[in-house]
Amino acid sequence: MFHPKVIFRVIGMLLFIEALFILLCVGVALFYNENTVQPLLSSAGIVALVGAVLVMLCKGGERNVSFKDGYIVVSLCWVVFSLFGTLPYMLSGSITNFTDAFFETMSGFSTTGATILEDIEALPNSILFWRMMTHWVGGLGIVFFTVAVFPMFGLNDMKLFSAESVGPMRSKLHPRISVTARWILTIYIALTIMCAVSLNIAGMGWFDSICHSMSTIATGGFSTKQASIAAFNSPAIEYVITFFMFVSGVNLSLLYLAIFKFKLMTLLRDTEFKTYLIIVSVFTIAIGAGLFFTTDAGVEGSFRESIFQVVSLQTTTGYATANYATWMPLLWLLLCALMFFGACSGSTSGAMKCIRISILFKVVWNEFKRIVHPNAVIPVRMSKRVIPTAVQSAILAYTVIYIFMLVAGLFVNMAFGIDFLDSFSLSVASVGNVGPALGNYGPMDSFATLPDGVKWFSAFQMLVGRLEFFAVLLLFTPVFWKRR
Repeated sequence: MFHPKVIFRVIGMLLFIEALFILLCVGVALFYNENTVQPLLSSAGIVALVGAVLVMLCKGGERNVSFKDGYIVVSLCWVVFSLFGTLPYMLSGSITNFTDAFFETMSGFSTTGATILEDIEALPNSILFWRMMTHWVGGLGIVFFTVAVFPMFGLNDMKLFSAESVGPMRSKLHPRISVTARWILTIYIALTIMCAVSLNIAGMGWFDSICHSMSTIATGGFSTKQASIAAFNSPAIEYVITFFMFVSGVNLSLLYLAIFKFKLMTLLRDTEFKTYLIIVSVFTIAIGAGLFFTTDAGVEGSFRESIFQVVSLQTTTGYATANYATWMPLLWLLLCALMFFGACSGSTSGAMKCIRISILFKVVWNEFKRIVHPNAVIPVRMSKRVIPTAVQSAILAYTVIYIFMLVAGLFVNMAFGIDFLDSFSLSVASVGNVGPALGNYGPMDSFATLPDGVKWFSAFQMLVGRLEFFAVLLLFTPVFWKRR
């Protein structure tokens, strides 16, 4: 069973958190003496009022959250946050079209990084900060962030945590979910601060440093510049962002153990991390060689462009220092493959994740062994642990759904008159939360010219991709709504 009062009470509590984040942007508006103070205060007030009404109306309901409640809350809260997240854009006049505002907000919270804006520099700093805030909160997860910071709201619940957690295998650092969440939030904040300070030392101003650190650590891709990181024209900044994008693609639990518990070997022995490192290395060398022989960038320039774009796309951040849509087609293909891979599970990145890619290859390899030795028992192992059959089945199901969503996006986009390459790359970029696509919607282009129908479906793809399909698509199955 599910409990409507529980669901709407939790949604109401979460809206208080969104109102608080909007109020932080009011501080930025006051600091820069911008005329967005009133629109932001009105936005925060509306969000808080709706939250208060929901909490009051649902007072006295059940306090226990069932698994069904958890999945409904998680799916609804991302949609509700995105709906109310349009208010700062619309009330300030930064984005006047609701479809565009919703697309931008969903792209922010899902850490996709696709934008409909065509003159980002013209926006007030407070609105730019709100864009980055949507990334930073969405990077960890709306419910996850709330469990970490506000357990007193009664959201310290495994059902909510499980419904929003991503990755085929979940691990806890501590028996209490709120403690695990706070530890992971600690490493998240630490990385954000280190990234901001490093960018400032590299020559970026403090406001841009803070904004880009939030976007980088969340592997989101929003920038304060229309030309993304290329606008700074600084090798030092590019190397700093490359490093922190790569680190943000690592499992946050492993990072916590390596940095705060001094268990570095736990990270280095992890099979998924080694797979991630190998993919980055191989693709960087291959694309760097291609750039060296087809451009005049030189050895260092080819390496820097290559590793930046490789790490950016594999971690699904989506930053760019070059318009790779103009590169030779073979390099396109390699970059498109990276959009599928993703980084590590338990990180803020999207797409398939390295652990799934590794397990899929091991399952396929084991099938060859079984054909040769039909009576042999050959388990699939990762980091010396046997992968249960249920996990293998879940990964195969996830892969099928992933492909189905890509094909669905391809058909929907082409139905609106978009050509095959643009349709396919848009679908890949949306489902994988990558952001920039190829063709006419590459890293230096805006999504503003897309038909409204494509924007809404792309926003849906961003949502299901961010929550890894099951949490959202489960709500559309009849079995979920049965009483038993």
